[in-house]
Amino acid sequence: MRIMISADMEGATGVTWTDDVIPGTEQWQRFRRLFTGDVNATIAGLFDSGATDVLVNEAHSSQRNLLLEDLDGRARMLTGRHKPLSMMQGIDSGVDGVVFLGYHAGAGFDGVLSHTYLENQITGVWLDDVPASEGRLNAAMAAEYGVPVLVVSGDDKACDDAQDYAPEAELVTVKECVSRYAAICLPPARTAELLTSAASDAMNRAGRVERYTTPHRIEVEFDASHLAQAAAVIPTVEQIGVRRVGFDAPDMTEAMKAFKIVTAIAAGAVQGIYG
Repeated sequence: MRIMISADMEGATGVTWTDDVIPGTEQWQRFRRLFTGDVNATIAGLFDSGATDVLVNEAHSSQRNLLLEDLDGRARMLTGRHKPLSMMQGIDSGVDGVVFLGYHAGAGFDGVLSHTYLENQITGVWLDDVPASEGRLNAAMAAEYGVPVLVVSGDDKACDDAQDYAPEAELVTVKECVSRYAAICLPPARTAELLTSAASDAMNRAGRVERYTTPHRIEVEFDASHLAQAAAVIPTVEQIGVRRVGFDAPDMTEAMKAFKIVTAIAAGAVQGIYG
């Protein structure tokens, strides 16, 4: 029974502001340990209930945040950027379930460090006319490969979001959002217990299900018009509003590849403090 963990950092234990997740800061070094602790607690629960292989896909920013030297020795870790399927790299390798660990609310919504791919240039993303967080986008890709979402962890806003896109998943609230940069946090000892228990319980749902492949449409709204203009030079991407672009794709894998290009082009068009 093979399980994948897609591990993001904004929804990890204790994380509340920028320095906690930006590589190179003193705070980031501290929270790398807590982030790795969350991952290890989840791995323990998965193996406790029958997992035979766990692949951890580093999914935050540089994707070089987890401490390999402290990782549970039974797991494997995929680290580094420029993966074809990004946060979901490995979902196509025959895994029987996926865990969304350390996830967060989407752009335009309340939540600790809420965003969708770009930290602050995107104000909203829609998948087939439904507001979409990274979790919703990734759940649609998991469905395309017949992989159930077993666990989602993050703040209470991330878990509220997951109730809609992964209603059968175990939800682990590690902190309660007060604002974008403040939260009521549980200490690592308590979140570890919750994560281990949820991962263990969720293993009874592990197992491939029927693949769900369908065309998708993604629309993206930016905080400035020039970002939409920049993204609209991509073939198949249309500017449909002053700050909004949209595109269609034959399946979710192709949709996410196109979305990655849109965000990369937009990020490259940002000019200093004026955005």
